[in-house]
Amino acid sequence: MRIARVQDRQGRTVLAAEREGTLRVLRGDPLLGDVEISAEVVEPARWLPPVAMPALVCIGLNYRMHAEESNQPLPKEPVVFMKNLAAACGHEEPIQIPAVCEDEVDYECELAVVIGRRCRNVSPERALEHVLGYAPANDVSARIWQLQRGGSQWVRGKSFDTFAPIGPFLVTADEVPLQKGLDIKTVHNGEVVQSSNTSDMIFDVATIISFLSQGTTLLPGTTILTGTPAGVGWARNPKRLLHAGDRVSVQIEGLGELSNPVVDEAGRGP
Repeated sequence: MRIARVQDRQGRTVLAAEREGTLRVLRGDPLLGDVEISAEVVEPARWLPPVAMPALVCIGLNYRMHAEESNQPLPKEPVVFMKNLAAACGHEEPIQIPAVCEDEVDYECELAVVIGRRCRNVSPERALEHVLGYAPANDVSARIWQLQRGGSQWVRGKSFDTFAPIGPFLVTADEVPLQKGLDIKTVHNGEVVQSSNTSDMIFDVATIISFLSQGTTLLPGTTILTGTPAGVGWARNPKRLLHAGDRVSVQIEGLGELSNPVVDEAGRGP
């Protein structure tokens, strides 16, 4: 099932499932495991992140070639940071470049994993049983804030408003052939700038969930961004960064395309 969370033209926030090119209102709550696709068609006025998440947890340096382009050794354990929940936004929502940022805002295509069942101390072998589904995500990053102005932590440079687009759909786990690897790419102003496969991950999804759950409860709706492949703009020569007037898209095999325009803090384009 392909699940979206949208605001309709009457201002209601509803869950919807894609059926034959239309969105139909979903009755019930996927996190509770009891849903029914209704006959009611919904026209989205605004796309929201596919679930209302209690936590947004991220993994850094999780693709081999990205660690190499960043001149970092392969991590021995997952590198974990979090984003402020207010950073989350949906498909076609503008990414806003804050006035406090210099020329530093970068893209990062990522596979998002949404926990469907509460879990704690889960083994890697059982971890995927707790996944509701997967979605494209963009871990937008202000590199100077991340690397120089964040007190040695990444959270500040990763948590500006709109810096975590996710969606448009959550595709339920039963429809995602995760084990074979999924092609993943970023398209910036019509040009492919990242292109890889999730098989290049250092720590796979099951390992990440198990690691995060040790001594720690992962609540239903918890969303995990699993790292980005090589090709980020900050590592290029010359650098390739996001500016007002740009458009950036994340495409993941079988999950669809997440696309967002870029504006300045006042909402202006070029």
